[in-house]
Amino acid sequence: MSICPKGKHSKARRDKRKAQSWKIALPSLVVCGKCGELMRSHRVCRSCGSYNKREVLKIAE
Repeated sequence: MSICPKGKHSKARRDKRKAQSWKIALPSLVVCGKCGELMRSHRVCRSCGSYNKREVLKIAE
């Protein structure tokens, strides 16, 4: 036996479900432990070049 829906779903009901996928979520920001700037979590800080309170990149000033 195959899957058989009991009734037809309207276009509005179908489109309500599909409307949720295109929305863009804002990235969650955390405070850098070394310099205090806002940055994305689990990434190298762009202002000081540190990750997990260790210097990973040398930033040219």
